Amino acid sequence: MPRRKKNHSCKSEAGLKAPKGAQGAVGAPVPVTGKEAAASSLSPSIQGTPEVVSAAGKPRVRKSSQKAGSSTMVKATPSSKPEEGSSSPKQGPSTPQAPSTSQAPPDPESSLSDALNQKMAELVQFLSAKYVTKEPITEAEMLESVLKEHKGHFPVIFRKACECMEIVFGIEVKEGDPINRSYVLVRTLDLTYDGLLSDDLGMPKTGLLILILGVIFVEGNRASEKRIWEVLKKIGVRAGRKDFIYGEPRKLITKDFVQEKYLEYRQVPNSNPPRYEFLWGPRAHSETSKMKVLQYFAKVSGTDPTSFPSWYEEALRDERERAEARVAATNDSGGKASESSSDPLGSCSRPK
Repeated sequence: MPRRKKNHSCKSEAGLKAPKGAQGAVGAPVPVTGKEAAASSLSPSIQGTPEVVSAAGKPRVRKSSQKAGSSTMVKATPSSKPEEGSSSPKQGPSTPQAPSTSQAPPDPESSLSDALNQKMAELVQFLSAKYVTKEPITEAEMLESVLKEHKGHFPVIFRKACECMEIVFGIEVKEGDPINRSYVLVRTLDLTYDGLLSDDLGMPKTGLLILILGVIFVEGNRASEKRIWEVLKKIGVRAGRKDFIYGEPRKLITKDFVQEKYLEYRQVPNSNPPRYEFLWGPRAHSETSKMKVLQYFAKVSGTDPTSFPSWYEEALRDERERAEARVAATNDSGGKASESSSDPLGSCSRPK
């Protein structure tokens, strides 16, 4: 999916720079045409965000969490280990070692960027904890609790944190009271699922559900289980491996989301050996729409829904069908009400 130069990925903004163009987690180029390109391009929108958020640790941020952040940075830096087959002098007692000149002095601008990215991750944890407890959020509290030493950088840190909240958790930060500078946290795409919190960390999981709904949409309104896991692998989510944010992914996707009727998980007819696929469940159809999902991904990709003509046309058809269904339902209920009002006594028995 094409996107503007501006990148809303939390990964690149947090120092884990994504390669130019849509690429997978291991740096392999993603195809740029057809369904493969469309589905694959959904994942770079949130690629790496779990690592960015986990860099701040659990909701109660501890000093040790900085180590987690630094470990994720290592993935984006070249290894200092010499390549296989390269000649390097063996060090020994008789070989004097020249002083190292390869290490450059620390870049003040880079150090500041790292510090701000760490604060952004901590602010995301702060906001997610507030979402769980349903407590009000004010700018003053954010400054005092998280950004006391970086108040001058609040606007940019807050903007990045809001983007990560929406992309990772599917939670939108909206202004509540402009005078008191308070904010409210609401679920994206009108989803009402109350069970989007993990048992141990209390992390909202709406973002993962939205990603899966998007993949199903661009795959032709049904996506094979294999395809779903291929996309999720690009953001570091794997079946059987407990995730910091999403818990046990297979249980969440094949049981929890299915039981809540957001997804349908069924065997592909006549498949031998058995293969399985995902479709939108009835609750997803009633609470959100293809257009809302498309608008969401266009927003986080920094582009416009019309940039994806075929899916935009399908979303428009879906909107028209929904509107026609609502009109038909209104006319049907209106006709029944008219029939009822034509009988002033209604169901009351008439006197003999």
